[in-house]
Amino acid sequence: MPNTFLLETIRKSNIMWKDARLASHFLTIYQQLKGLIPAETMNRISIVGTTGSGKTTLARAIADRLQIPHVELDALQWEPNWVAASDEVFRDRIAHSLQGNRWVVDGNYSRVQDLVWGKADTVIWLDYPLPTIMRQLFKRTVYRSLTNQELWNGNRETWRMSFFSRDSILLWALRTYRKRRRTYPLLFQKSEYKHLQIIHLRSPAQTQNWLQRLSS
Repeated sequence: MPNTFLLETIRKSNIMWKDARLASHFLTIYQQLKGLIPAETMNRISIVGTTGSGKTTLARAIADRLQIPHVELDALQWEPNWVAASDEVFRDRIAHSLQGNRWVVDGNYSRVQDLVWGKADTVIWLDYPLPTIMRQLFKRTVYRSLTNQELWNGNRETWRMSFFSRDSILLWALRTYRKRRRTYPLLFQKSEYKHLQIIHLRSPAQTQNWLQRLSS
């Protein structure tokens, strides 16, 4: 087994690990690079990343491949006419949606992170370069505006909202990109999240390669 092989290699190399968590972190990185984190250890998955990184697309693909429910936080957050649900209502909806033992959820909402990550066993972080993010987001935004696509509860992204307002999703991505890249590594080190497996994907190509190795 890969785990046994790696640990035996560490012992033979006489590597002195001062912190057992470092060994665990090293093992997780090795497994990620080799695509060895088995699907059976990923039962409750949270996908995070800057707006436009492809969280929902990946979540749907994982849900289809593993045959598990998909929960989209945006769908639980937004009421008609882009009115945000109250914190109490939002948290109640999430708690109800995540009652099962297996699911994949996508979304960045920090005010419910404790609820989602507290139940999750795996976090997938889509950490793509800003040009990649903006290219994907621009294409998505144009498509949604052109087709008048309904998103959640009758809400739609319009040309005015997307390109000519302070609520532009493009501006939001630019404002939050650097903050998220700084924040997530710090969050992963918190004691309350030490139980999480972290899968750090840095490009769409790497994500596709990882997804192809994933099996039910």
